[in-house]
Amino acid sequence: MDRDGGSARAYWLRSPGEGEIRAETLRTPGPDEVLVRTLYSGGSRGTEALVFRGGVPVSQHAAMRAPFQDGEFPGPVKYGYLSVGLVELGPGALRGRTVFCLHPHQDRYVVPASAVVPVPDEVPAARAVLTGTVETAVNALWDAGPLVGDRIAVVGAGMVGCCIARLLARLPGARVQLVDVDPARSTVASAIGVDFRSPEDAGDGCDLVLHTSGTAAGLARSLELLGDEGEVIELSWYGDLVVGVPLGGSFHPRRLAIRGSQVGRIAAARRARRSFADRAALAVGLLADPAFDALITGESAFDDLPHVMARLASGDLPALCHRIAYPRAAPPIAHPGG
Repeated sequence: MDRDGGSARAYWLRSPGEGEIRAETLRTPGPDEVLVRTLYSGGSRGTEALVFRGGVPVSQHAAMRAPFQDGEFPGPVKYGYLSVGLVELGPGALRGRTVFCLHPHQDRYVVPASAVVPVPDEVPAARAVLTGTVETAVNALWDAGPLVGDRIAVVGAGMVGCCIARLLARLPGARVQLVDVDPARSTVASAIGVDFRSPEDAGDGCDLVLHTSGTAAGLARSLELLGDEGEVIELSWYGDLVVGVPLGGSFHPRRLAIRGSQVGRIAAARRARRSFADRAALAVGLLADPAFDALITGESAFDDLPHVMARLASGDLPALCHRIAYPRAAPPIAHPGG
């Protein structure tokens, strides 16, 4: 297991604001492990940009660890969680399959076979990078429990918000509005089949609001959009920011509620009957829907990732999911014993 399994290249955050590509040595996969050659990974302006800026508070260093993270916050750290590749070595049922894994940006890696999710034939590998984000959306909707005919707002048209809105668009009789300060997001809203509104023009009286904007103003507006006894499902993660919540005024008389949702645990409504593998398989299957292609707003080569991540974090690259493409004809890995 500790023998040299060949080389790999991985993206590391050397220190806040400074990324680089490093060479790594892979171990030879064991009988219950797979060697994956990466086809695509995904980066966003959300959590990864916050990590890039060094915004993970010390109190959350353990909670924010990615499944296959190396290093520690604020750096050096190898961080990421949206990877799609081909299984080059592993159990027969997986060998040659396209799989999704919650792995950092790296051109080859070895993980337990249980950590990869086979991508269905009807889901393109280039779209499957959204699996982790759709999984977050699935968990949020398990938490929220939307009903037929509900009036729903999704505040924040980032990756998570758009995934949630697309899933809600299939709910019979529902009024679904995607709310964002950026009018350019109306194009994405149209592509995923929901109404776009600015915060000022959004319809109120909502049964349910899912908040993903990551701003105090977005949370305050989410509460304003609720009808009496309505609920906000809070998905934003604010890092080291202290956020004020307007709990005065009509909050108590109208019996409003705010409830957190986070993908690290299965929603309580499904925890007794669904595993993490069940949730991931559901998410990747939902990506057979071509409407999700609207969330891929750019693509760059793996070697450009240090520069691309800096642009994502600064806002210079106004992406939803920015896809990273890996070389198709990588040199073969030498494996001891063949």
